[in-house]
Amino acid sequence: MSNFFVALYLGYTTLANLLLTGIIADYTLAFLNGFVKAPTYLIRIILLLSGLGLMCLAASLYFTAALGVSAYDAIALIFADKYRSLPFKYHRVITDGFCVTIGLIFGATVGIGTLITAFFMGPMIQWFNNHVSEPLLR
Repeated sequence: MSNFFVALYLGYTTLANLLLTGIIADYTLAFLNGFVKAPTYLIRIILLLSGLGLMCLAASLYFTAALGVSAYDAIALIFADKYRSLPFKYHRVITDGFCVTIGLIFGATVGIGTLITAFFMGPMIQWFNNHVSEPLLR
């Protein structure tokens, strides 16, 4: 299993994800806070949905590039490879739901954005895999 794991899930993007995700998120938040001073609920919903869409597209592209994934993303991918009777999207929802549940147990604040992300990221990544990323490989 270790050679399988290393070959399929660790790579250049694993390191980039580890080192750059937090930095990029901080700069993006600072940019958006400077750009949108007091967002209304409508603006917040638009930003949530567009951010979720972009994040799912990006995840799909970097999963199918096979250059490595983050440790968190690897969990659902490994389970999807091992238990093929259940599509990836369900493994991702289970993984995300488990993490949200653990967060709740330990006192995390869970909002509507967290729940939307937990339940829709897996299906959206799968959709982008089927309709965008995998066709680009052909």
